[in-house]
Amino acid sequence: MDSRVSELFGGCCRPGGGPAMGGNLKARGAGGSSSCGGPKGKKKNGRNRGGKANNPPYLPPEAEDGNIEYKLKLVNPSQYRFEHLVTQMKWRLQEGRGEAVYQIGVEDNGLLVGLAEEEMRASLKTLHRMAEKVGADITVLREREVDYDSDTPRKITEVLVRKVPDNQQFLDLRVAVLGNVDSGKSTLLGVLTQGELDNGRGRARLNLFRHLHEIQSGRTSSISFEILGFNSKGEVVNYSDSRTAEEICESSSKMITFIDLAGHHKYLHTTIFGLTSYCPDCALLLVSANTGIAGTTREHLGLALALKVPFFIVVSKVDLCAKTTVERTVRQLERVLKQPGCHKVPMLVTSEDDAVTAAQQFAQSPNVTPIFTLSSVSGESLDLLKVFLNILPPLTNSKEQEELMQQLTEFQVDEIYTVPEVGTVVGGTLSSGICREGDRLVVGPTDDGCFLELSVHSIQRNRSACRVLRAGQAATLALGDFDRALLRKGMVMVSPEMNPTICSVFEAEIVLLFHATTFRRGFQVTVHVGNVRQTAVVEKIHAKDKLRTGEKAVVRFHFLKHPEYLKVGAKLLFREGVTKGIGHVTDVQAITAGEAQASMGF
Repeated sequence: MDSRVSELFGGCCRPGGGPAMGGNLKARGAGGSSSCGGPKGKKKNGRNRGGKANNPPYLPPEAEDGNIEYKLKLVNPSQYRFEHLVTQMKWRLQEGRGEAVYQIGVEDNGLLVGLAEEEMRASLKTLHRMAEKVGADITVLREREVDYDSDTPRKITEVLVRKVPDNQQFLDLRVAVLGNVDSGKSTLLGVLTQGELDNGRGRARLNLFRHLHEIQSGRTSSISFEILGFNSKGEVVNYSDSRTAEEICESSSKMITFIDLAGHHKYLHTTIFGLTSYCPDCALLLVSANTGIAGTTREHLGLALALKVPFFIVVSKVDLCAKTTVERTVRQLERVLKQPGCHKVPMLVTSEDDAVTAAQQFAQSPNVTPIFTLSSVSGESLDLLKVFLNILPPLTNSKEQEELMQQLTEFQVDEIYTVPEVGTVVGGTLSSGICREGDRLVVGPTDDGCFLELSVHSIQRNRSACRVLRAGQAATLALGDFDRALLRKGMVMVSPEMNPTICSVFEAEIVLLFHATTFRRGFQVTVHVGNVRQTAVVEKIHAKDKLRTGEKAVVRFHFLKHPEYLKVGAKLLFREGVTKGIGHVTDVQAITAGEAQASMGF
């Protein structure tokens, strides 16, 4: 990570950004209006036929992996060819974890040739037959005319193929919601998930709050989860039709789980825990149009950059501002995104076509940052955000998930509850392996460094019953009469065969993002590593006596309270007041339970 991201932490309360590094980029496809997605845009061929110069538009060449398939045409295939095409569709759906995008009228090398109206109609009919065969639905995302060496109109069509929901195996994306206090985060989530616009006084957010003081103040202080579903045809599935969470899961092929995080600075530790522990696929950064980049907005942006969480931006409350004010806020965002510490490419989304392009390019390039301008009261441009979320593909491929599923079970404990007639329940994310009802696991480390045996009685995912949990999925596990007092946030539940190691002392390679003076031995910080959050003291700074803002070093930390389960390579973030740092674990000094008890006397 570029150490210049520290500017975002050091000046989190300063308005504005640095100098612009170029003109505004508006999302029309990276290659212009005739592009159909993909960051490479158009390539110019320079042919000249009949005295007319043509510059045929291109997409990037088709990749063997991934969920995007190019087809020139699918007109009256033979039975053998049809079976081959069905097998191919199954592969693309598997790569996209239930979603695939077909580009009809495109050659394998990416050339947009296009088809005549009759050929396109026949190709879509064949595609529909293929989808029926594999238990999927198709939705036409957009059509484009291409004018290349033809006197008759020729079109390309982009089609989304999505599996019909089957036994809760829907595509699940987790989106962390960041932004300054009073920017409208909870209100926007209430509008999306409840299906009703806000009344301008925060009515939409009332169903999201978990505590009385949140309702009274209108400010989120804890982490809450809200779900928004899309069915196989791309239609929104939410609570607007008096559905329960279980009904939403059963009707959805794709589920967006929003992680609503606190915006007030005094709850920053909760926000950091949500970003590090719940492993979001991406983040939504909300910016109020009338205040711009204010308060903790810059700091939340820095956290997303430091943790390498892809993010997109929503400018809210546009109904309260003049058009010039909204444009000024967008320009301010573009300047900040183009700073050396961010190095992002802003894409302003103003149409449905832009939203489709933005979703594809956001998944393909980590530097692309879509920007939406909308209102939760008037509903202006709210549909564009829904289109974006519907089209947004999984940001991790199926191969990575398969590899994780082959490993031993490891479940991070993020929340602990006591439910009447159920017993102790823990919530969190399955980092690796597969977890089933009845599995026997060990949980720890306890304060004295031990791991305790337990069994999984039942599993719930998105508030509905689930028999099998796979790597990367979040869920709650019922543990029966297991003593809740023995559990705490930051523990892990793992397979007994793993023989988990624990540590009180570890080393990490860090970058000091911001510190008012010098960072020395003996300094105490709160360390965040995944779901671990604990105070640690700096025991040693290798090769240096002290650190200043922007400097790198290998540092040895010592936990003050109890040992933790850490893995080499895990991302690390530490903080104390205005002090912020980021890095990764390089060495873990494994200890036994007896050594753990002795080390806590440090």
